[in-house]
Amino acid sequence: MDAERGLAIRAAWLAYVGGYTQEVIAERMAISRVKVQRLVASAMENGLVKFFVEGVPAECMALEDELMRRCGLRRCVVVPDMGGPEQPESTIAALAVAAARYLHRLLGKGDLHTVGIGHGRTLAAMVERLPSLQLPGTRFVSVLGSLTRRSSANPYDVIAKLAERTGGECYFLPVPVVADSMADAEVLRAQRGVQDVFRLARECQLCVVGIASLTSGTQLLRSQTLTAEEFRSVRAAGAVGELLGRFIAVDGSPITHEMNERAVGVALDDLRGRDVLAVAGGKDKADAIRAVLRTGVLTALIVDEATAKAVLRTPGGGGKTQTTAAGRPVRMV
Repeated sequence: MDAERGLAIRAAWLAYVGGYTQEVIAERMAISRVKVQRLVASAMENGLVKFFVEGVPAECMALEDELMRRCGLRRCVVVPDMGGPEQPESTIAALAVAAARYLHRLLGKGDLHTVGIGHGRTLAAMVERLPSLQLPGTRFVSVLGSLTRRSSANPYDVIAKLAERTGGECYFLPVPVVADSMADAEVLRAQRGVQDVFRLARECQLCVVGIASLTSGTQLLRSQTLTAEEFRSVRAAGAVGELLGRFIAVDGSPITHEMNERAVGVALDDLRGRDVLAVAGGKDKADAIRAVLRTGVLTALIVDEATAKAVLRTPGGGGKTQTTAAGRPVRMV
């Protein structure tokens, strides 16, 4: 990819995904407005802008290669930085567009019959950007509880919208993400309807999941999936990230804590041997993403440029060797 094409792709992302004016794009890229106009026009003329922006800049491609090499991933997409940490919604939009493009292509092949879906604002945004398809034989299955304490954050909306956009069927778990106690979790998991969804989830060819951070601004607190006391407790136990209701330490191992026993969803080990795509990024997500990568569960990652660089910096506390879902050992150093 030559430098001019890379600039055209970056300008197209900023214009059509970020929604920035030519003046703002010119300032961010340190070029003139006339140059911005020419780059965006070139992207259109060369077929780089369709419903999605085709491709990523060369700098992002280099990060993709490095993440795949170091983390044992089969696939990786790094989206260009849009607005920086002060504009998280722009990052979510970029991730959502890339994830919608990724999922649309896989679904369009007609080979996917059962797809597992996790939670999160980015996955909800992904579904909003997914073009309509006619896939009546496709099943979309919740891989963890679909109820949160705040109805406005109900993950059921995500999976229902997916079924609406594709004509497929949705199967959700009518239970909380985290039960009130370990005893309650056992009772909920034993329900016949829940067991039926678990069985479908274990048949998924692809699982699309989000990753939550354990910082003060985490969505886990905003959705009231965790209480403030529970949040402090899992943090004290060493958790830096969350995947499918399981709390992960910096070395990629689940923390020893009752919260992991209270999660009502598919176990992480049940994901091994299938394609697992995580869509995550933005301010304060690097530690969580790095920890989840060390579980060896993920086969693919969609992440933003700044967070990808932060993940690859790999501060102290890591270095544990894991086996990826593809069966390859990986040691992030």
